[in-house]
Amino acid sequence: MKSVVIIPTYNEKENIAQIIEAVFALPQGFHVLVIDDGSPDGTAAIVKEMQKEHPERLHIIERSGKLGLGTAYITGFKWSVGKKYDYIFEMDADFSHDPNDLPRLLEACTDQGYDVAIGSRYISGVNVVNWPMGRVLMSYFASKYVRLITGLKINDTTAGFKCYRREVLETMELDKIHFKGYAFQIEMKFTAYKCGFKITEVPVIFVNRRLGTSKMSGGIFSEALFGVVRLKVSSWFRKYPQKQS
Repeated sequence: MKSVVIIPTYNEKENIAQIIEAVFALPQGFHVLVIDDGSPDGTAAIVKEMQKEHPERLHIIERSGKLGLGTAYITGFKWSVGKKYDYIFEMDADFSHDPNDLPRLLEACTDQGYDVAIGSRYISGVNVVNWPMGRVLMSYFASKYVRLITGLKINDTTAGFKCYRREVLETMELDKIHFKGYAFQIEMKFTAYKCGFKITEVPVIFVNRRLGTSKMSGGIFSEALFGVVRLKVSSWFRKYPQKQS
């Protein structure tokens, strides 16, 4: 059983070495794939230096510039599927997602029979630390809005901490995933749901980054706001490939 954690980066030199070492310290033997979007701060150089110590477990794909979170993950998904990893994770580089929660997400898929496991901030209250109240409320009610529009029975629809069985990514036609920011996370969950995969939420505590700068912007939120309606309407005219029993 092979598992890989995909970590997109842009200017994460303060965090990248520590997050990789934290993943490698876990007993499950996770591999790491970094997708770096031309970080001018030398993030990629740090990863490539670490590859000398971890040549079998640490991988990097360097891209020419900031091409969007969604396209970074799609690039990573295609690479991981091609390498036949059994379980494929999304995780941020800044420790807002705790690496120690990775085994719990993996267990939900390996032992509990789920196809997608979501590290959820809102399945057991509001588990967010060090966010401004305005951002907490925006995120929380954004998920409520998405549930209302899409019919998804998921509390944290914009979560970016996830584990997929490889079959999910092989089935869901990745080239038809178009959004790049928050809406990308919604689109992935919605598509997995429409393809008939079993999705669960695992409670986690989300901690706002301590080092580096946030990549959040108003445009990302507006994409999610209007993109969800487009996503729902387009689903009425699309035939989704189905999970093989």
